[in-house]
Amino acid sequence: MSIFIGGAWPYANGSLHLGHVASLLPGDIIARYYRLKGKNVLYVSGSDCNGTPIAVRAKSEGVSTNEIATRYHEEFVECFNKLGFTYDFYTRTDDPFHHEEVQEIFKRLIQSGLIYKKNIDQSYCEFDSLFLPDRYVEGTCPNCLNPARGDQCDYCSSLLDPLDLLNKKCKLCGGEPIVKKTEHLYFALSKLQNPLEKFFQESKYNWKENAVHLTDRYLKEGLKDRAASRDLENGVSVPIEGFQQKKIYVWIEAVSGYLTASKKWSIDYNQPWDDFWSEDAKSYYVHGKDNIPFHTLIWPSILIGLKDLKLPECIISSEYLTVEKKKLSTSRNWAVWVPEILESYHPDSIRYFLTINAPDKRDADFSWREFIYSHNSELLGAFGNFVNRTLKFIEKYYDHIIPSALADQTIVTEIYHLYEKTGNLIEKGDGKAALESIFDFIRKANKYFDERKPWIQIKENQAECSATLYTCAVIVANLSNLLEPFLPFTCQDIRKFLGVTEPSWSYISPTGALEGITPLFERIDIENIELERNKLGK
Repeated sequence: MSIFIGGAWPYANGSLHLGHVASLLPGDIIARYYRLKGKNVLYVSGSDCNGTPIAVRAKSEGVSTNEIATRYHEEFVECFNKLGFTYDFYTRTDDPFHHEEVQEIFKRLIQSGLIYKKNIDQSYCEFDSLFLPDRYVEGTCPNCLNPARGDQCDYCSSLLDPLDLLNKKCKLCGGEPIVKKTEHLYFALSKLQNPLEKFFQESKYNWKENAVHLTDRYLKEGLKDRAASRDLENGVSVPIEGFQQKKIYVWIEAVSGYLTASKKWSIDYNQPWDDFWSEDAKSYYVHGKDNIPFHTLIWPSILIGLKDLKLPECIISSEYLTVEKKKLSTSRNWAVWVPEILESYHPDSIRYFLTINAPDKRDADFSWREFIYSHNSELLGAFGNFVNRTLKFIEKYYDHIIPSALADQTIVTEIYHLYEKTGNLIEKGDGKAALESIFDFIRKANKYFDERKPWIQIKENQAECSATLYTCAVIVANLSNLLEPFLPFTCQDIRKFLGVTEPSWSYISPTGALEGITPLFERIDIENIELERNKLGK
């Protein structure tokens, strides 16, 4: 079976924050797991380099949109590499190949009868002399009365038209826009109400609860046609006579990146892309809550229009990540920025915290106190301590050689069950529960070491001591497999200690000599808690 994994495309208009990583990390965990199983995996994503957010940033800095997009795209690539993300292909939406392929997709949607022309009223700024893209119109959501932009409310998740907003203002000049007639292309989403309802009923069992509830709500409210073109500075030009000055709306263009990235990967690496888009493949789409309708309704509707391509199967959609109990705000600098946290903290500490505290079912909070205490108690105190005490004991009393003995069969059986249990949980997109199960086992392993008392056994019963230490070495070796999807850098260190070359998703029995054992983690000074907190909002 081929496995396709699509990670959401972060906007290249500013640095990544931990909210981005929390929503995207499940994709890498799933990809790493399936590769350990020997499956054929294609994991793609890229930087969203088109659309309004980048144009806004470029205007504020007085530079080109390309300069902004390139700056943050390159920063994203560096951050994802440092965090251990294993994308098979990470691209950008201003790539000429992407533009050409999206235009072809658009033409096929026209042929399918899903795109039509429509005269509409649109917000127009007289001061700036331009029709305003949706994100350039800000105001109050008419449904929940919270601040919103013109395409979506982040508070109640309503999909909006800028004309629906109350107290409308132009994001550029702050003035009140007028309403003016213009012609645009529209996507006939309402035509697909029935096939999308059928798709939803068949697929929802593989989706996160938030995706099920939100999609059900949209379907019950009745799907409405959506604009397919917009007046944008940067983006994919509409390939239709008379509309070339307009751009294909980002909600069509960006999600199409999953398919265009697959095709570009196919060309660059001389591999077939269609294996990952057939009905026999399994597909995962990994993103945050604000992207749910674009993956459960919009992208499926485009694929229905294209015909003969696999519709989304598993929807792994996160809730929001708050910071110190407050809503994350990039404008107020109430955020933990990825480039900065990577300068001072182990990437596996970040991966561990964002998985064990994942916003998978409800909003989760990042606090510096919890982050540092979880590192010191769980990674250093439980996991690192067990590995270090086991290997150091073997190094001291067995001259670096893993003793030959029979492992405790109860523990061996539990390890076999752990592979099965955690594998099933990862396949369902529940990395949090999988990681919790592994750390429950680590705590039992520490208890086993304490109860067996090898420091006494080595003096009184060396055969028993050898059995204890061999069993503990077996645990360490298999933890380097089981934790590989979650803590790849640390597991690589363990394999070096054991002389194991490659990880796998199967039971292993370690043998031979240990090499270069060093502590896996260092204690983080708790004084860092206040130091880091004081940076927020500055």
